Amino acid sequence: MIELYDTTLRDGTQGEGISLTLQDKLRITSLLDSFGIHLIEGGWPGSNPKDAEYFVAVHELKLTRARIAAFGSTCRPKLAPEDDANLAALVESQAPVTTIFGKSWTRHVTQVLHTDLDNNLRIIRESVAFLIEADREVIYDAEHFFDGFVEDQTYAIKTLQAAVAGGASRVVLCDTNGGTMPADVERIVQLVAGEVQVPLGIHAHNDGGCAVANSMMAVRAGAQHVQGTINGIGERCGNADLCPIIANLELKEGHKVLPDGNLVRLTEVARTVSELCNQSLQNGAPYVGRSAFAHKGGVHVAALRRDEGSYEHVVPNAVGNSTRILVSELSGRGNIGYKASEFGLSDDDADLNLAVLEQIKELEAHGASFEAAEASVELIMRRQQSDYVPFFELLDFMAVVEHREGRGHLAEANVKIRIDGEVHHTAADGSGPVEALDIALRKALMTSYPAISGFHLTDYKVRILDGSHATQALTRVLIDTSDGERTWSTVGASRNIIEASWRALYDSFEFGLVKAYGARKSAPILAETA
Repeated sequence: MIELYDTTLRDGTQGEGISLTLQDKLRITSLLDSFGIHLIEGGWPGSNPKDAEYFVAVHELKLTRARIAAFGSTCRPKLAPEDDANLAALVESQAPVTTIFGKSWTRHVTQVLHTDLDNNLRIIRESVAFLIEADREVIYDAEHFFDGFVEDQTYAIKTLQAAVAGGASRVVLCDTNGGTMPADVERIVQLVAGEVQVPLGIHAHNDGGCAVANSMMAVRAGAQHVQGTINGIGERCGNADLCPIIANLELKEGHKVLPDGNLVRLTEVARTVSELCNQSLQNGAPYVGRSAFAHKGGVHVAALRRDEGSYEHVVPNAVGNSTRILVSELSGRGNIGYKASEFGLSDDDADLNLAVLEQIKELEAHGASFEAAEASVELIMRRQQSDYVPFFELLDFMAVVEHREGRGHLAEANVKIRIDGEVHHTAADGSGPVEALDIALRKALMTSYPAISGFHLTDYKVRILDGSHATQALTRVLIDTSDGERTWSTVGASRNIIEASWRALYDSFEFGLVKAYGARKSAPILAETA
């Protein structure tokens, strides 16, 4: 069995811009426990008050699978372990597992610790033994092991043997600087496996972009313990990402690492941890990212419609993700047919699909982008249907921004629309022209469509597409709207930012009304009877 060791709460928080509260750390602990992680490194109890508090609070959690590990270092070169405050803090944490790191690289022993090679072996052996005597299980992290092995193979292995002599249950080979290549990791792990009589582990950093590959190669070479973080967060370029490692081990290599049925929670875990870390999960994150199973090219989509596995290396729902078909100027008719089916519309009208595709390509040529604006895509499809009736028609709008002495800035908008033959003309003030248009349109629609009161704009993004044109630049506006149950995105583009905003705003209301009341259809024309 491959043992999973998560260090999100310690090594992960060393990543730039990442900070977790005590409650965040406890929530992640419970999440990882229920997911099936074997060992959770809670922090370094001797380094800061928050980590010390964590090891008090974590004992109140009712964990079902995971064991908690406390992290620290070997004792200082001139001290005996019983006199070292860091080791005392590890014991006081009451964590059943302690993970300590020590030096494997002669360069670090002499230049960083400022001690001799024999004393370094002593402090490794005696530090491990001290914790064993305190009835703690000890995992030994061999810091900079691969760099140390390249410089002095014999000494690097002696450091591992010192840890084993002290009683360590596992020794972990650390690529601390993250620069070792996968082939070298495999070769070195294979060599070390014959020299050490306890299970080997791997702790890889991603500075060379190889952390996941290095972890996989280490397992192939005999490692039975893998350390990493959720989403690969960590110092510098991050740690090995446990999400693809777990999926690769289970789906590609045949290792059972999680309880039955838990792999489908992988995407949920990745996204929850990302949210708690106040980070945006990368769209392209393997297995769990929003784009991991997204398809844009027309050839790809056409093939997927015939054979679902033709352009996907695993079934997306195996890891809790799903297939997404994108619509853009690169799309083919297959993309349009797929989206039509997804939206509950007919997908077999070739002429209609072609008309939709041509309109999308034309709009994208003028600045729109529909990959993140699926509500606008659905409206284009509906509007191409001969019997679709819009909820309202725009007649005129005007937006004015001015500055008046003594009053400051003022924004005002007028909107004139037609609903079922009746003209509605409203005006409103706002903090800016877009807000004024939003309020005016709501006023015009509210009497006929009360559901409008539940629509709320949740995000408004502006992107300048050709800044070299200065104030005449093409502008794209993306608006997110929610009714409390669903959220949808719409897009508008123009060289006039107000017009771009209006187009996105118009679509956001029209789409919301379709979902609230159902699409409006014209009555069929009946043939005259003789």
